[in-house]
Amino acid sequence: MTNAAPAATPGLISDPVRAQRRILRVLVASQILSGAGLAAGVTVGALLAQDMLGTTSLAGLPSALFTAGSALTAVTVGRISQARGRRPGLATGYLAGAIGSAGVITAAVLDNPVLLFLALFVYGAGTATNLQARYAGADLAPPGHRARAVSTVLVATTLGGVAGPNLAAPAGTLAEHLGIPHLAGLFVISGAAYALAALVLALWLRPDPLLLARTVAQAKESDAAANPAAADTGESRGGVVLGALVMILTQLVMVAIMTMTPVHMHDHGHSTAASGLVIGIHIGAMYLPSPLTGWLVDRYGRMKLAAASGVTLLAAGILAAAAPSGSVALLALALALLGLGWNFGLVSGTSIITDTVPLATRAKTQGLVDVSIAIAGATGGITSGIMVAATSYPTLALTGGILSLALLPAVAATAYHR
Repeated sequence: MTNAAPAATPGLISDPVRAQRRILRVLVASQILSGAGLAAGVTVGALLAQDMLGTTSLAGLPSALFTAGSALTAVTVGRISQARGRRPGLATGYLAGAIGSAGVITAAVLDNPVLLFLALFVYGAGTATNLQARYAGADLAPPGHRARAVSTVLVATTLGGVAGPNLAAPAGTLAEHLGIPHLAGLFVISGAAYALAALVLALWLRPDPLLLARTVAQAKESDAAANPAAADTGESRGGVVLGALVMILTQLVMVAIMTMTPVHMHDHGHSTAASGLVIGIHIGAMYLPSPLTGWLVDRYGRMKLAAASGVTLLAAGILAAAAPSGSVALLALALALLGLGWNFGLVSGTSIITDTVPLATRAKTQGLVDVSIAIAGATGGITSGIMVAATSYPTLALTGGILSLALLPAVAATAYHR
């Protein structure tokens, strides 16, 4: 019995290379589906609340609720993944998102805002799971290719994320034929998309990337005197703090401006289709540049791209504030920059976290970091509506852009102490 483990070691060293390719293919398929699922809440969640409540001041509440729901899910998915692997964790999260979508549809039919808010909270599970999937792509990737592996998973969200909002008009028409309110049509699509994503992962995410990564690490343990990531505890703590800060701040700014853009456009006479187009472009910019971002992060370093995130978000805020309310093109460009700045922050921040957290506690720590990101998004969502009601959309956009500049001294300070 004692000779069995060493005999299996040579196979373990070659298996991860083939397994990583298969794992990325399965993750890409699930992310395409989940991208369509997350688009519904972004595009029409605020409009549904505005319709039911008759006020703009609480239009940011849906975004805050499904982002708060994603915070709870981030902890849950992280703990399930730590204990049982990525496959059960991610599949459970997407299934919860599908249930939340069904609840939103029911709330719209019953015109029940309380049920709407509860359902949106559950629906947020899909958003958290969509983000958690990026970590699964990096579990087996070599250190010099982790950002590119993360980017491969993120870019897959683009297809569904761009297509989803642009299905708002036809989905609304279909919903009306089924006796469902027009605005709830996209949640029919999101429910089906999340359920299919859960099924794809449950059936085909084999071998489990996190469990296999642990097996490989155990096999290589005898060849390493120490774990570099864990040996320098000061750098590890600094890396976790910086990685978390980058993703928290970019999420806060992005969610705040994104949430109120459809409401701003609606209030100035733009159609749901126009809002869907702008949000579709935004979501495309959030994910489509990922392969290039991953290459830049691996080539030029995490710190430089984290700083670029702050500068890009500032440009987005200034343009959104200055854009005439009637200009769909300028708002679309501003939201594209907003998505790009978020992408820079997410890929660089994720890479920093993955580089500095030991494998033994990786999934749990990643889940806790994503909780902070989700709370930041919830804060951005709920305060955005209040701020626009008290001031204006341009003020919100400009404030968000200026706030993003806080990334620059944080990156500089961390780089100085390295």
